[in-house]
Amino acid sequence: MQINKIKGDQTDQLFEAILSLESLEECYQFFDDLCTLSEVQSLAQRLDVALMLQKKKTYDSIQHETGASTATISRVRRCVDYGSGGYEKVFERLNRDE
Repeated sequence: MQINKIKGDQTDQLFEAILSLESLEECYQFFDDLCTLSEVQSLAQRLDVALMLQKKKTYDSIQHETGASTATISRVRRCVDYGSGGYEKVFERLNRDE
């Protein structure tokens, strides 16, 4: 969807840094240094919304359970339905680990 707009040396460096993390604790430490609390919460909320959309939950229940706005839910829905397939890959891998 927007991959070509974000590709670049700085983004490659960021993603390589994320891929180098070896534990949940290391992720907490890195993202605590990298992002504001609000930014991390926003990313976590979007993933939660995407997982709920995959489970066919309604916008109302998603909004109630996550606090996400309908605009955020709609944006995530577009990415789940028409994005680059990133959410789908993560869903498959999360389900494999359950």
